Order: sequence, then structure tokens, then C-alpha cells
Amino acid sequence: MYNCEDQLSLTRKVLKYWAVHFASLIMAYVPPHKRHLKDPQVPAPTPELLLPRFNRNLNLGSHKHNAYRSREILYADNAIFRWFAVDLDEDGHFPSSLHLEPISMEYIEKRRGEKPLVLVNNNPAKDNDEVGKRISRSPWEFVAENVWPDILSACKMVSNVMEEKPTLVARFGKIRFHGSKLLSLESARKSQVAETMLRQLQRIFHTNVPETLVEKITIGAVPKIGSDFEEEKHIYRIKLSDSSRPQTTVSCKCRVREDKELELYKVELNSVRHMVVDISCLDKNLDLRLALHTREILTAMTDDEMDIIRNLINSAILDPEVKGGLRWPLGKADSGDRFTVIGVWHTKFRSCKTPSLRLKVRHADWFHVLTETVETTVDITLKLKRVVSEIQEEKIDTDSAYDVFKDNLRLIWDHFLSC
Repeated sequence: MYNCEDQLSLTRKVLKYWAVHFASLIMAYVPPHKRHLKDPQVPAPTPELLLPRFNRNLNLGSHKHNAYRSREILYADNAIFRWFAVDLDEDGHFPSSLHLEPISMEYIEKRRGEKPLVLVNNNPAKDNDEVGKRISRSPWEFVAENVWPDILSACKMVSNVMEEKPTLVARFGKIRFHGSKLLSLESARKSQVAETMLRQLQRIFHTNVPETLVEKITIGAVPKIGSDFEEEKHIYRIKLSDSSRPQTTVSCKCRVREDKELELYKVELNSVRHMVVDISCLDKNLDLRLALHTREILTAMTDDEMDIIRNLINSAILDPEVKGGLRWPLGKADSGDRFTVIGVWHTKFRSCKTPSLRLKVRHADWFHVLTETVETTVDITLKLKRVVSEIQEEKIDTDSAYDVFKDNLRLIWDHFLSC
């Protein structure tokens, strides 16, 4: 028989054995998302396939959730955000031929369960002479008068808080209205189109444009700009959430080397908008957005931070069969508790530039993890470089910059808003 001391000693030995045994089991366990596939013929899952599992397993109470909620669009504290319509009748009313129509937009439909609305004019003006009969001045002059004070104010706000030079751009697309607490989409469709009604709806400016617009701009606008398109370039943009910057997105621009590997060449934070003016152009196929923004290029990152980012990028696999053109092996799309891939863009773009303007035409194939959105888009950006330069040069009267701005708007009205 064992005495008490022998029994205690045996118990300790048994507990020690099982403690060691369970520890070895725990150390040997590899979580499913970290396991390597044994069959080399089976491709690693793409972000699209991993997304449902990710959504189920996401711990809503963790700091990582906050990182995944990173905002890609940031506004300065005193940012200007406006909307108005141009090409109204001589009394300032919307024409009777104008109405709201539903249009398919995957991102909005998934989030809200209904199609957004766009303004459609059944009887648009055929030329500028017809517009001139309804209003006392040309549409681009009307826009210039309305937007110019905002541009000056936004440029002044930027110069007061930072040395960075802002960028003024024109974007082209369609304003899409969706319901709000004040007015539902169904009520909006049944209502007569009026400014007070439209202001009760929320808005999204969608920049995807038809390929026919690219053809028109190539023939008409590019010769007037005075520069030919440069050679087409390919860029992969990888967007990361950063747990240390929960309200921003880190954007990594990469090019493909001759050995078919990605090369990181620029790391940026998402842009900060200081002014956004959306303009419904009732006699055109497309609407206009004028925006002033700044963007910070990250140059003060530590060596450890850059190593983490480079490891994420080096883990990416070029794959033209998936949206965004990149995929990651299981467990390689995040760095643990710091950076996580939230979006992938494969862009092909051409640009032409002069000291005054820079035109950029971009074809993008992208996958956005947060919204589960995959899309192929064509967008056009016109950077109004000379306008900002002349505003910032105090020795030059702002009247000169205003004249340049009006000339830019005339070019836009003639070539960028109809297709």
C-alpha cells in the first residue's frame, strides 16, 4: 500500500505528465488559417473565398475590428462639402423633363437593399445656344462663380495648417442619390424633382465612365491640352488597415519588376479632402465633381514597420484570374496585430501633362474586402495644376487664377461631360 506521501508523489508525477503532454499538443496545433496546403495542385483561397469565414470569425470587441473599419475617405475639420445643379431654367427651377430613375449599383444594393436613383433629363439641350436661351450666362461661368470662393477658402485653410501643396482635381461620373432618414427612395421617385427634395437624400459620386468618353477625350480634349498620352503604365495598389492609425488607410503603390515580382515604391496615407463640390449637370450625360485634397507620403516609418509591409507585399502572388490581380496564401494577408490587407487594385493608366493640366485615364480592376465588392472601372481625372499654383503665389492677382479656372471649366464642358 502507498502511504499519503507516496500517493502525493504519484499524483504530482501524473499531473506533470499530462501537463507536458497537453503543452506539446497545444504547441503542435496549427490554426486552420495558418496551415499550408499539402496538395500543390490546389490553389490557395482568394480573398473573395476567405471573406465569409473572416466575417464569421471576426471578434467585434477587438482592436483589430477597429482597424478593419478604417475610413478611406477623410475630411478636414473645416472641410467644405456642397452640391448644386446647373442648367436650370431662367427662374432657377428644375426642368419638367427631369426625373429620377433607379440604377444598378452593387455596393449600395448590398448595403441598403435598394437601387440608388440618378437624375435623367428626357429633353437635354442639344447645344450651348439652347442653354443660353434659358440662362443669362454660360454654364461654366455659373459654376466658376459658385465654386471659386470655396476654392480660395479651402486653399487658405490648407496653407494655415500645413506646408503641403493641395491638389485641385475635376472628376467625372454620376451623382447617385439614396434614401435617408428624411426621405425614402420610394417617396423621392414619386415626388416632383426639386432642390429641397434632393437635399434630403444622401449622395454618392460614382466615377465609373463609359469607354466612349475616353475615345471622345482622346480625339477632342488631348490636342487642346497640348500634349500626347504617355506610354501606358501598370500599377498594383495594396491598401492596408493599420491598428496604430484606426481612422486611416495605408496605400502601397507597387510596380512589377522584370522577374515578375512586386516592387514597393511609394507608401501613402489616404487623402484628406478640404473641399468637395458636386455639380449635377442637367443638360449633360455626366456630372462634375471639383475637389481639393492633400495626401501625406509616409517617409518617417521605422525600419521594422517597413519590413512588415514589405513582407506582406512579398507574400502576394500575381494572379490575373482573381479580382485585383493578387492573392495571398492562407494566413499571409496580415501581419498579426498591425497591418491587414483590405483592398487590392490593379490599375492600367495613361496620362498626358503640361505645366497647367494633367489628364489621367485609368482602367482599374479591384477587390475591396470591407464591402465585399469586386468591380472593373474606368475613371478620368483632370488635375488643375496652374490654378492652385497661381493662388499660392501671392505676387499674382487671383483674377489671373480665376481666368485660368474658367478656361479649364470651358474645356471640361466641351469635352468631358457628354458621351
